[in-house]
Amino acid sequence: MVTVAAATFNRHPSRVKRAAADGPVVITDHDRPSFVLLTYAEYERLTKTPTDLAAWLEMPEDIDFEIEPVGLDIEAADL
Repeated sequence: MVTVAAATFNRHPSRVKRAAADGPVVITDHDRPSFVLLTYAEYERLTKTPTDLAAWLEMPEDIDFEIEPVGLDIEAADL
């Protein structure tokens, strides 16, 4: 993700807007993130409300996670 200082954004807004075409740009004030510049298409994608149940349940990306044992010392049933 690209990060620029507010002063840079003020001096070169066209450059920063071009950078935002490739992904969000974080704009900082005093080295702290203050704003994020993104394309309107990306904004719409992020704020779009699904119109049907299937869209609500759809996950846009795979989520990687690991399952860790909780340590209850429970043995599997012998069937």
